[in-house]
Amino acid sequence: MAFSSIASACVQGLHIEVIHAESDVSNGLPMFHMVGYLSSEVKEAAERVRTAIRNSGFSLPPKKIVVNLSPATVKKKGASYDLPIALSVLEAVGNIPAKALERVLVAGELSLDGKVREVEGVLPIVLEAKMQGFHTCILPEKNVREGRLVPGIRIIGAGTLEQLCRDLNKKEGLGGKISETKAITEFKQIWEPEMLYDVDYSDICGQDMVKRAVEVAVAGGHNLLLVGPPGSGKSMVAKRIPTILPPMQLEESMEVTKIYSVAGMVDREYPLITKRPFRSVHHTVTRAALIGGGVIPNPGEISLAHGGVLFLDELAEFHKPVLEVLRQPLEEHKIRISRNSGCYEYPADFMLIAAMNPCPCGNYPDLNKCNCTKTQIQNYLGHVSQPFLDRMDLCVEASRVEYGELHKTGKEETSAEIRNRVCTARKIQEQRYEGTDIRTNSGIGVRQMEEFCQIGEKEEKLMRCAFSTMNLTARTYHKVLKVARTIADLDGEEQIGCSHLKEALGYRMLDKKYWGR
Repeated sequence: MAFSSIASACVQGLHIEVIHAESDVSNGLPMFHMVGYLSSEVKEAAERVRTAIRNSGFSLPPKKIVVNLSPATVKKKGASYDLPIALSVLEAVGNIPAKALERVLVAGELSLDGKVREVEGVLPIVLEAKMQGFHTCILPEKNVREGRLVPGIRIIGAGTLEQLCRDLNKKEGLGGKISETKAITEFKQIWEPEMLYDVDYSDICGQDMVKRAVEVAVAGGHNLLLVGPPGSGKSMVAKRIPTILPPMQLEESMEVTKIYSVAGMVDREYPLITKRPFRSVHHTVTRAALIGGGVIPNPGEISLAHGGVLFLDELAEFHKPVLEVLRQPLEEHKIRISRNSGCYEYPADFMLIAAMNPCPCGNYPDLNKCNCTKTQIQNYLGHVSQPFLDRMDLCVEASRVEYGELHKTGKEETSAEIRNRVCTARKIQEQRYEGTDIRTNSGIGVRQMEEFCQIGEKEEKLMRCAFSTMNLTARTYHKVLKVARTIADLDGEEQIGCSHLKEALGYRMLDKKYWGR
């Protein structure tokens, strides 16, 4: 046989393109030539493949070998094409039976001694292979657990090129079992650790209002800004949010695992991510690191926080252009990155939790302690623009903790108690939004506001007054209604009342106090 074609896959964002490794062996000057819009690491595959084939006990004839990765319009990146290229060449020269790999998708990197090394993006690749009608995927052994998260498709692990070719030449062909649906549930049960943390909300003395605001934010999936002096417990409160996050559903776990798979951040032994992400980002982060970047963009921090929390500590220390790139993802819950090679899209549905001091020294508005000038304070707070502030559903002040609160005899509320209330509120929202693409109250669109956030005459009068006195924008008005909807859910109330609206409006008082808006 002089020609062969073996299927592989190209990861472009979360989109998977099926790639065919085509090999042609013909008479001519001995050469090994590769074409098909290749990046530098793919071009280097020629030397890796030839050496791996030789060290696996096979010899290539002194002929002209041309390898094409089609379609040629798609940029190929990474080393996952090594194994399909090697098998395609070996099939073309007759070392593997013809059509032995029909309807089989192959991915894997080769070392020079013929060992098959792990690759990234296996979960979305296997999902796409199943959708495209492939019955089997051949993957590196270290990626097998991840591949078996997808039910209904056979996953075969390859340790070495030599052993894989030996199996392909057997009469019975390849072994391996088809992944079953129950496997995912078993993985989740075995791998999901008990929800035990080294920290707990009972560690925090006082700050009842801040803890209440966090509970409301988590219950409805709202964004939260904490403002207060150094040492008031802002970071402590934020870093304990994972202890009250509701557990992920299986669908959410798979979605988050896909993102981490593309980023190469899954655990090979326990690939299924069962805890909601909590990403804490330093203020020196770049725009590319935050939203994703590269010629073929990798997931950024906002995508790695999908389904969980993105925490920005010392918010005013971030470069203003970096913060501004968050505005669109916060509204659309996804990020689109355009490159010459195409447009890439990643999900970015996360809770944004931010913390900051009120001024450079941290003591404003206490003028007896604050030594900052008015200009310094304005410049410092000016790092947070009005459009960005409008996208924060709750803005809460974390006041300085008094001595008496540190030595209270009563027990503080535990994370488990708060988490139970959060889960109850989330359950109400799940039932309310069944059949829609809305997951939490924060995701209610403008068109759904009238249906899900109805208010009576008294409540409407209150909001009309608040709209003018607090200088609310259309966006902040809707934010207040969504937060009130969450507070009502926590209270077990079907109708939004004046008390819910007043509490929600109270979470916007800092706009005027610090920013004068």
